Amino acid sequence: MFAFAPSFGIGYLGRMLVFIFSFSILSLELFNAFFLYHSFSEFGLDGGSAAKALAPKYDLFMNYVSLHLGVKVPEVDIKHIVTATIALRGLGGILFIFSSSFGAYLLLLYLALVTPILFDFYNYDIEKREFVQLFLKFTQNLALFGATLFFIGMKNSMPKKQPKNKTPKTKIT
Repeated sequence: MFAFAPSFGIGYLGRMLVFIFSFSILSLELFNAFFLYHSFSEFGLDGGSAAKALAPKYDLFMNYVSLHLGVKVPEVDIKHIVTATIALRGLGGILFIFSSSFGAYLLLLYLALVTPILFDFYNYDIEKREFVQLFLKFTQNLALFGATLFFIGMKNSMPKKQPKNKTPKTKIT
């Protein structure tokens, strides 16, 4: 009818599906790159800058937990904690690249353990500059936590490929 109207045939839909699939793979890889890059860039001989930043916050958090729960928390070397968090983030990121739910669960564990300790905005006054910076990083980690939950939900909602049950052919005699 109109000469300038675009054709929305199978070819167009196929190209759109390829584009959407490619975009989803690219976004997944970028999501993984975030975890992998930060995993291996923070560790030095003494635990690096991560250990220096984590030590006072970890002590404050453990004192808070000990005080409110009434349980003595065992002493743990901060270097071992940093190593464990790097292992969680690194292994989780690598497994997540291959669409493993286990990798996503490792990343969830990492985010759940590290976020309230590292980004303790609740220990600062609202008008302080540190409050805003820590709160933004805290909400960023919450967004990553939600994105990881979304991935797990999408992965679990897809039906598993089931083998087709072939009906036996009847023999005609």
